[in-house]
Amino acid sequence: MIKRTFPAILAAFLCLTVFSFTGDDANGDKKKQTVIRTIIVDAGHGIMANGGHNGAKGAYSWEDEICLDVSKILVQDIRREFPEIKIVETRPTEKITSLFRRAEIANENKGDIFICIHVNAAPAHRRSEITGYKKVTYYTGKGKNRKKKTKDVPQYRYWTEPSKARGTETYIWGAHKTEDKELAVRENAAMLQEEDYKEKYGAVDVNSPEFVAMALLKTKQYFKRSATFAGMVQDEFVKVGRMDRDVRQRGVGIWVLQATAMPSVLIETGFISNPEEEAYLNSKEGQQEISRCIIAALKNYISWLAKKQEDGSKDGKDDAAGGKPYSMAATKEFLEMVEQNEKKAQGK
Repeated sequence: MIKRTFPAILAAFLCLTVFSFTGDDANGDKKKQTVIRTIIVDAGHGIMANGGHNGAKGAYSWEDEICLDVSKILVQDIRREFPEIKIVETRPTEKITSLFRRAEIANENKGDIFICIHVNAAPAHRRSEITGYKKVTYYTGKGKNRKKKTKDVPQYRYWTEPSKARGTETYIWGAHKTEDKELAVRENAAMLQEEDYKEKYGAVDVNSPEFVAMALLKTKQYFKRSATFAGMVQDEFVKVGRMDRDVRQRGVGIWVLQATAMPSVLIETGFISNPEEEAYLNSKEGQQEISRCIIAALKNYISWLAKKQEDGSKDGKDDAAGGKPYSMAATKEFLEMVEQNEKKAQGK
């Protein structure tokens, strides 16, 4: 569980009207942001080749349909609010797109942020109650000592009730401390499978300390930005009365988060297994509200990035939107710091 520690910083950033995207410039024209150029919108699940659904099932609807409906509204809202931003949909139709292809589409289009829309589900609860008793005959002992006895055995009625789980949660990918270097190598080593990787990347040794450190630095950079945006999304849901199930991180299990080379979040917009939430998720009002919350979070995130970019430019340092490449000296220094921290953690 990641505790959101950004409210105070965010409040300060929002006060900086220079980064407002609703204000006018000296010529009366609407200012355009420059830190986000491409957004990847990923509608979870989809209809499989055999015509079956891939997502969770509610009482009368499917996750696949809700994800696509919310994503389409979100795309429209982004185009209206940020006409300068390129939007790429990984699943533009009801048909499913493989997880590998989703990440591939995002990386090919060099997305600045990956927003994956999903719907949550929880198993129903099995309930029971005693409806009466039945007299049952049984015997004890053997031979002459055999005796007949009776007892009252309770009779039960069983049924299931839909889960009452509700609310929103947003997932990000994050390597655990003991896995950082291993994951950095594994997740970036795929480039060695490319036929012309030497022409693209040079003589790269993915096991070298320098490569590991640079990959780890990039992973940490994505982690911070992903966590920041995820926290902002959850904050906006809270403002409209949704239950906050917080930001959660997963080191494994969510391919589209760990395979996309950009800040990435997976938003569980509600529980289809809860009748009230299923109705909300299927309603136009609910879907539009979900989109508005994500748009508000996106505005806050862009302001946050713009502020970091300006601060980096003033100080001559790398900014949050890309910046200068890390030097070899910096990567060696960072690697040494990582190894020292690991030794401390292990008590060496």
